[in-house]
Amino acid sequence: MTGGLFAILDDIAMLLDDAAMMSKVAAKKTAGILGDDLAVNAERATGFRASRELPVLWAITKGSFINKVIIVPLALLLSAYASWLIVPILLLGGCYLSYEGVEKIFHYFTHKKHDTPAVKKTADKAALLEKEKTKIKSAVRTDFILSIEIIMIALGTVMDQTLLMRIIVVTLIAILATVGVYGVVALIVRMDDMGFYLIEKAQHLKGIIARLLKSTGSFLVASLPWVIRALAVIGTIAMLLVGGGMFTHNLHALHHAAEVLPAFFINLLIGGVVGTILVAAHQLVAKFRV
Repeated sequence: MTGGLFAILDDIAMLLDDAAMMSKVAAKKTAGILGDDLAVNAERATGFRASRELPVLWAITKGSFINKVIIVPLALLLSAYASWLIVPILLLGGCYLSYEGVEKIFHYFTHKKHDTPAVKKTADKAALLEKEKTKIKSAVRTDFILSIEIIMIALGTVMDQTLLMRIIVVTLIAILATVGVYGVVALIVRMDDMGFYLIEKAQHLKGIIARLLKSTGSFLVASLPWVIRALAVIGTIAMLLVGGGMFTHNLHALHHAAEVLPAFFINLLIGGVVGTILVAAHQLVAKFRV
């Protein structure tokens, strides 16, 4: 009886060890897309009043978890019974991200003089909450598309493994993608709080430590506006890169043609072209409706 129990525990230990090793491989494969995911979601989680940043970020994080709960089982089912649907789904996601990236650029140049940071400037509480909901929904939709790409890449690394191994590895990557990305985003959006905390601590100390804490805190406070501006640019570029990458990675003709050019350039180019076509089509339809 004892021997049987130890045998079971040994099998579980071996399974977890294999899962940890395969998860490490999957994490390396998804590292690039996780970086883009971080840039996009950090940009989407900024621009709110300071008192609302963490509640909004928590709402987006919950949406991201729900996305993973939906995507993981569907990805496993599609890979087993309808693998032909995976590429079209990824291409549709690429279209959405490309459109979002180009639409942000288009909106910046066409509405620059009229725009104000609406979520921050709105005085009416009801209007503020409504604008927050709109941004949260947009962020969760974008997270859904990025999550599909992350889950599919992770799944691709364990397609030759057992079903149980696929479930464990993909689930671990899904959790890592959500907790890791939004944990870092939370640190970014609260940089100023950390800076003020360090400045306050420095007031009760003397010498080089006090000067170091004060200078570090001041740097964090002063850097936040620049970081937010940079995230707006980096997040837009990341959307175009991921959107274009979904085409180059899943269409063999584009994949082979792209081998002569750097991946960054070709993905950005394809994302920009696809997004421009979709934005132009949307503007044309809007004009006819009017």
